[in-house]
Amino acid sequence: QVQLVESGGGLVQAGGSLRLSCAASGRTFSNYAMAWFRQAAGKEREFVAGISRRGGGTYYADSVKRRFTISRDNAKNTVYLQMNSLKPEDTAVYYCAATQRSYYFGPLSMNDMDYWGKGTLVTVSS
Repeated sequence: QVQLVESGGGLVQAGGSLRLSCAASGRTFSNYAMAWFRQAAGKEREFVAGISRRGGGTYYADSVKRRFTISRDNAKNTVYLQMNSLKPEDTAVYYCAATQRSYYFGPLSMNDMDYWGKGTLVTVSS
């Protein structure tokens, strides 16, 4: 089992920045590729960004490319999502997820992921 706990969400004005963190515990963190998903009210959960086990491979949804950066620190068992130039349409609950599958590049689906956090709310005001 892997336990994931997100933090760093909150209210920010459009154009602002936030950094989300996801702390993992339970199993060897570096054995898992990690991803961030988000779910806006009334919408399906969608992939935001993914990162390979050692951090050498990353991939972003087109909607966040060049604004968001995913990174990880395997020594701290933590994955991050730096979000810049935030827009009201980025408002959502953001979820951290882990997968044991071999992953280096490309979008991930919810079915690809083995473990999920409970989410952290990001609200971007206009």
